[in-house]
Amino acid sequence: MSTSPPHVPVRAHWPRPGLWPVWVVPLFLALFQVFGTMAAQHSGERGERGGGPWSHGGGGPPDYGIKELDGLGIALLLAGPALLLLRRRHPAFTLVATGLVTGLYFLRGYTYGPAPFAAGVAMLAAVTAGHRLLAWAGTGAALAAFFGITAVIGIPLERRGEAGRLFPVEEPTLPGTAFVLGWALVVLVTAELLRMRAQKAAEAARTRAEEERRQASEERLRMARELHDVLAHNISMINVQAGVALHLMDDDPEQARTALAAIKEASKEALTEMRGVIGALRAQGESAPRSPTAGLARLEDLLARARSAGLQVEAEITGDRRPLHAGTDLAAFRIVQESLTNVTRHAGSGPVTARVRIAYGEHEIEVRVEDDGRGVPLLDDHPGGSGIRGMRERAAALGGTFAAGPRTGGGFQVRATLPLTDDLAGTEAETPLGKG
Repeated sequence: MSTSPPHVPVRAHWPRPGLWPVWVVPLFLALFQVFGTMAAQHSGERGERGGGPWSHGGGGPPDYGIKELDGLGIALLLAGPALLLLRRRHPAFTLVATGLVTGLYFLRGYTYGPAPFAAGVAMLAAVTAGHRLLAWAGTGAALAAFFGITAVIGIPLERRGEAGRLFPVEEPTLPGTAFVLGWALVVLVTAELLRMRAQKAAEAARTRAEEERRQASEERLRMARELHDVLAHNISMINVQAGVALHLMDDDPEQARTALAAIKEASKEALTEMRGVIGALRAQGESAPRSPTAGLARLEDLLARARSAGLQVEAEITGDRRPLHAGTDLAAFRIVQESLTNVTRHAGSGPVTARVRIAYGEHEIEVRVEDDGRGVPLLDDHPGGSGIRGMRERAAALGGTFAAGPRTGGGFQVRATLPLTDDLAGTEAETPLGKG
């Protein structure tokens, strides 16, 4: 049976301009600037209102001269959009070159129209690419130079475009200067807003990626703890029982048979739990199973296997026994399991007694495992040891406390306190034994 999610239709949407092919905007602007300027010139020739930025206003026919488009004028209108093909790789060069082309177009006194649009796009590209100082200072310096030149070589507005002059540009006027400065300011402010929006989107994407990496790392750590606990406990039991079987094979075949049966049971459980963990790792196209594979409901089975390995195990459960949160239940079981595994491996020869105490409180559960063996240094101090560290991580992940160390009078003790809440957010807290 397929586990694929049902097909949900996805609404089509336009890609962001940054994802468009680089030639789309230049092609549109080339057509728009050429044909828009021709339309503006045709309108001016018919005596309709032209309304250039240097116009004095009013109604009726244009009050400024018009220089008809020639080959140079059309080339300048196409050069700006052509330069925009470089805006993604060389935004600074594109801004400077487009500004020069646009300035030359207006110095020649050609018809007003959409000619500045290419320069506006170059300004947007420079700001969003990070060349903010160049865009603001360069635009200001370019406009100051343009108005300075036109103040020196300019002619009256009505003579604009007059034949016989190389640069038949009009003298700057207050309304025209204010219009151009306002237009440039609007473009630059719009570019800044687009830049900030892009930065926020990039930061959000980085945050999502970091969160996904953190969750994946935590999941790998959880899987590693599960595999360690399953393998360490069951293989330790198998190792002990195998030693017993080999030792008693000739003298006590019945006891050897019992040890072999215990090996079979331990290996079967190890395989079952490993399949559950590896199945979660292999899960594709569906949510990995989150429910624990073990809990305190299986405590008696765990103690029985420890006894079959030769340990003398005493258990005590106090308080109002009740169902636990899944994470707390699994952590308590694994702490007992790992503690008994460590007793089996490190408590030394001779009869060893392990005491397991589970105390249910009103807001927390305490897990305590003690033994009267010879004791060992903390496993965290051993380069290859990860049992104590894994138990501490389980307790810290639940916001609980953990302590482990030698007992007074010999042996070793592990103590963990886990909160009985659904809140899994907590920080690691450790307390020394004998305090708190």
